[in-house]
Amino acid sequence: MTVILITGASSGIGYQTAAQLAKQGHIVYGAARRVEKIAALGNAGVKPLKLDVTSDASVQTAVSQIISEQGRIDVLINNAGYGSYGAVEDVSITEAQKQLDVNLLGVARLTQAVLPYMRKQHSGRIINTSSMGGRMTTYFGAWYHATKYALEAFSDALRMEVSNFGIDVSIIEPGGIKTDWGFIAADHLAESAKGGAYEQYAEKTAAGMRKQYGSNLMSNPKIIANTMSKAVNASRPRTRYLIGMGAKPLVFLHTVLPTRMFDWMMMRAS
Repeated sequence: MTVILITGASSGIGYQTAAQLAKQGHIVYGAARRVEKIAALGNAGVKPLKLDVTSDASVQTAVSQIISEQGRIDVLINNAGYGSYGAVEDVSITEAQKQLDVNLLGVARLTQAVLPYMRKQHSGRIINTSSMGGRMTTYFGAWYHATKYALEAFSDALRMEVSNFGIDVSIIEPGGIKTDWGFIAADHLAESAKGGAYEQYAEKTAAGMRKQYGSNLMSNPKIIANTMSKAVNASRPRTRYLIGMGAKPLVFLHTVLPTRMFDWMMMRAS
């Protein structure tokens, strides 16, 4: 049986993916900072695991537990992350560092922790949850997109480095998915702009984001869970999976449209 560790399993994409993979017969460790939020996954056969991706000690403890219990880790799904929106002038460097720590450095911590075991068994699979936002940029999303663009480059470099050791690296690039992500990003945006020069524009954009994520336009997280399942089970996984509402057309438009025209479109999209 395949031993899988998935982070960000407390809600949305991670929660559904963990449950689906466990039902397929895999040994799945679903990780989250607040382990009580994933207790219900135990009914689906998922093993809840307390993990803070921003803590070296927490990462080492979690990986050591899996190795102690299973003797191996076959798949790492780096899915933990959040969206911190706000004007560059408004967002504190402390918040920017937190965004980088969760969305990028957390991936690096876990990757470094599992690679020695994957190399030793000469097999493994690392699946990183990026975004269509790793290939195009939306209004007020500077720090979020910076982490996702960086994750794309990180994953591409990693894939080349580990290929000689029988390890595959794939990137999942979701479009608009109906989760709490959009509401969290909108709240960060509105809060960061209060009383500042960007307040009027940020409030309007945040309201549009809440409307979008509260509508039925967004894709169901199950679509991404199905895609992650394909990346886990495929004999030769794809390097990229661009999937979900708006992902393919928006990335295409970003490629073909003049930059200022795409900027204009993004500023009005919400």
